[in-house]
Amino acid sequence: PGPPLRTRASTPRVFPGRATPSQNMAMTMRSLALKAPEAAALRSSSRRTVRRAAAVAPARAVIMPLQSETAAAASSKESKSISATGANIKDWTPVSWREKEALQQPNYTDQAELAKALDEISNRPPLVFAGEARNLQAQLANAAAGNAFVLFGGDCAESFAEFRADNVRDTYRVLLQMSVVLMYGAGVPVVKLGRMAGQFAKPRSEDMEEINGVSLPSYRGDNINACEFTPEARRPDPARLLRAYEQSCSTLNLLRAFSNGGYASMQRVAKWNLDFMEDDKRGDEYRKLAANVDAAIGFMGACGIDEDNPAMRSTDFFTAHEALHLGYEERLTRLDSTTEEFYGCSAHFLWCGERTRQPDGAHMEYFRGISNPIGIKISDKSDGEGVVALVRSLNPENVPGRITLISRMGAKKLREHLPRLITAIQDAGLNVLWVSDPMHGNTVKTDNGYKTRPFEAIRDEVMAFFEVHEKMGTYPGGVHLEMTGQNVTECTGGSQEVTAADLELRYLTHCDPRLNASQALELAFLMSSELGKMRRRQGLAK
Repeated sequence: PGPPLRTRASTPRVFPGRATPSQNMAMTMRSLALKAPEAAALRSSSRRTVRRAAAVAPARAVIMPLQSETAAAASSKESKSISATGANIKDWTPVSWREKEALQQPNYTDQAELAKALDEISNRPPLVFAGEARNLQAQLANAAAGNAFVLFGGDCAESFAEFRADNVRDTYRVLLQMSVVLMYGAGVPVVKLGRMAGQFAKPRSEDMEEINGVSLPSYRGDNINACEFTPEARRPDPARLLRAYEQSCSTLNLLRAFSNGGYASMQRVAKWNLDFMEDDKRGDEYRKLAANVDAAIGFMGACGIDEDNPAMRSTDFFTAHEALHLGYEERLTRLDSTTEEFYGCSAHFLWCGERTRQPDGAHMEYFRGISNPIGIKISDKSDGEGVVALVRSLNPENVPGRITLISRMGAKKLREHLPRLITAIQDAGLNVLWVSDPMHGNTVKTDNGYKTRPFEAIRDEVMAFFEVHEKMGTYPGGVHLEMTGQNVTECTGGSQEVTAADLELRYLTHCDPRLNASQALELAFLMSSELGKMRRRQGLAK
């Protein structure tokens, strides 16, 4: 039994504040993605045919939900079956998932305690805003059309113990470095999404874990229980949901300040290197690239191009996580006051894993009605017909940018199975963004008991992803990485030549192994080179 059902009327709404004159001046039409006329156009019946998404100008001021969208709201009232961004909202409410089987949910012993925590979350402000999610969808549509590249990166699972401003900053900084490497080397805009400010919950193979004959609930992430193997630590605790919300709030405050407060300025590109990478091969390679960028900026200034342009001083940065805990997601699902449509306001982008994407399951029921852009993980076990049916149910009118398919297979299986999935999507005429997760198909256990991922296997899967898409005539739209800005030793290999014996030195993850900053940057240089060559061969490079 869950908490009492909430009706549409009682669902908290998001009411954006009024913009100041200076904010209004900053918010040009170029900064407002998927505005009312575009939203109305997307909802026309002609969307049922295949359309190649048009290039979308990079949008600025992501963390500014102060947008007037009266026309979009009026348009949304014309039809109650499909939202402006493509969500399937017929007979859907934020609580309709409760009528389906919900997998991977914690077994709370005190339902009253759970209800109290969830009610408190219902009364808290949204973590993100609907206008930001629409902005992201426009940029994802641009990437699906071959005009941008998407970079997901961050922790496997965020933790309470490791939450410090420096750790957030360092991961953010490495993502900025990677995006500059990709932009400069491949000549393509980069859409940046952090597995941050909400990536806590993790699916488990078994509900219970047994050690030395003792059986306890599996660790499901810091928002559910603790990783220590004791009865008290492993008890699912609803109070942890509130702590996760508060940590997500603090993380987003930092990310917004970094993105719009000058830290992400292109004039600071040379200052983003991490201290421990000063003598690292990849750190030196990055310094050379940064010098080239500085020279280019100096040349632009000499030509009279304004260095104070917002595109040079700030950046768009979005958050993403696996929407696993449906009670938490439901309570952060809010009705956008400008469009009268529901958005999952725990993150800009939400994805669903293989363990919970059953077509008739609770997670797919929740996902079909939220108007955010959404992702679906697929593997070598996925069948083309099933993936096509799932995409159609989540995006009935084929709106660009709505669906991202994230493949996780390993290089060998990807070369064997991804082509048939691409063919199925192409034959069905569906608009999707293709992204590679090269982490989860390459996890191994060493003789000394550590779970790790060889850098070379991760690299090979990314290269295979590029190779398959080029052969199929489709576009490899992005990568989804588990990584950190810390100098950890969790994945073997790379130019640092981390060995299995080195893993115990700085193995800090609470869940799966992550690329460290040097390995992540090394991968970015490799991707930049290969993507640049591919785009030139296809005539996409400018």
